[in-house]
Amino acid sequence: MSAPEAPEIPAPPAPEALARHRTLFRAVHRRKNPRLRQSDITVTEEAQVRRAVKATALGNAMEWYDFGVYAYLAVIIGKEFFPSGNDTAQTLSSLATFAAAFLVRPIGGMVFGPLGDRVGRKKILALTMIMMSTATLAIGLIPSYATIGVWAPVLLVLCRMVQGFSTGGEYGGAATFIAEYAPDKRRGFWGSFLEFGTLIGYTVAAVLVTALTMGLSDGAMQSWGWRIPFLVAAPLGLIGLYLRLKLDESPAFQKMAEAESGPAAERQKKSFRDAFVGQWRAMLLCIALVAAFNVTDYMLLSYMPTYLTELGFGETGGLMSIVVVMLILMALINSVGRISDRIGRKPVLMAGSVAFFVLALPAFLLIKQGGTVAVFTGLLILGLALVCYLGAMSSSLPALFPTDVRYGSLSIGFNVSVSLFGGTTPLVVAALIGATGNDLMPAFYTMLAGLVGIIAVAAMKETARKPLEGSPPSVATPEEARELVEAQRL
Repeated sequence: MSAPEAPEIPAPPAPEALARHRTLFRAVHRRKNPRLRQSDITVTEEAQVRRAVKATALGNAMEWYDFGVYAYLAVIIGKEFFPSGNDTAQTLSSLATFAAAFLVRPIGGMVFGPLGDRVGRKKILALTMIMMSTATLAIGLIPSYATIGVWAPVLLVLCRMVQGFSTGGEYGGAATFIAEYAPDKRRGFWGSFLEFGTLIGYTVAAVLVTALTMGLSDGAMQSWGWRIPFLVAAPLGLIGLYLRLKLDESPAFQKMAEAESGPAAERQKKSFRDAFVGQWRAMLLCIALVAAFNVTDYMLLSYMPTYLTELGFGETGGLMSIVVVMLILMALINSVGRISDRIGRKPVLMAGSVAFFVLALPAFLLIKQGGTVAVFTGLLILGLALVCYLGAMSSSLPALFPTDVRYGSLSIGFNVSVSLFGGTTPLVVAALIGATGNDLMPAFYTMLAGLVGIIAVAAMKETARKPLEGSPPSVATPEEARELVEAQRL
């Protein structure tokens, strides 16, 4: 009797393909059902990712344009909306109003985040865009204190709180949306465009305010010129809303919705509960990372114009120095995101944290010296440290949480941290300088943020080139999906 014919053994995938996907399989095989089918893998072509990134980054730019305009005009707004008298008191009142918006951000995160996990990311991001642009436009229309008295600051605070409430659902949703659209091995690169939008928003705000300051007299700027940047929010908001409404829902959310069984009421309860109770370790880590990120971010991009003015450096010169630094960061940020895909998020974030801890004091000593070269050099040192956060943070934070509670958990953790540490940075630092008389307090506060960042990054897990928790692997082409399935046979 002849021997049985040996079964045909399929040829193994190329060594480079196996190496490329080995990390993905470690995550896959930790699941209850480790065998992947090609239909399980999310394939998102680059054109789709680009559309998603464009719409979300523009919304983020809109958010930070709003905050940037307010920060750059804080001194004028203080004189316009608060009783005349002590200039320092007016500035502090204006900065306190800036900080007030951050008090309601966690509430916005608690409302919009779990809602985004339940009804979808796209709908909530469209709603937050409408609210942000409307509130910003309204600030530009409020009469001055001289015209309507105490109602001027009341209306200003109300508009700022609407801004804060809406932005409570903005960053978490935008970061989640891009992370769920991006292929696993390029999530850092695509995620960096979210913070690219942040820099665009700040840059446009700074350029517009600078142009108005140079082109108008002091009287005209104080009387009506300051309103123009706020009125520009309306057309920008309409463009962002149009782009967001044209998007499809994120692939990860679609797959989760298709697999979800049970009534909507049960899904709602689970998502909201798990966002608070089931993710405490990840939430605490998120809060620490965001604290380090936002203290340094707001220190450089929001508080620095006020700080330079108080040091006696020309307002226009200070803004232009910050604009140039931001343009340099915009040129670098996507490369930093790409590097984080290659070597990991942790090394990039750790480099930024250590740089802030070690270099903040020398940078502020340079800024204190005055003079264009010294000020610019100090700002650039802080900016190069910050770009490490900007390039990797928006891809690191969504990876802390599973898909079914990602929007809610990230929004809550992010906004609690921003409210406590980020938005309060200008007010806290100004108060510390006033209380101590030491104008190096911003340096010490930045060093503290860097130390928090070092500890948080050391505690986080590496997530580069891995699938998001609760989602299947995501790739850019069908060929990559086939390679993943073939590689399982080994």
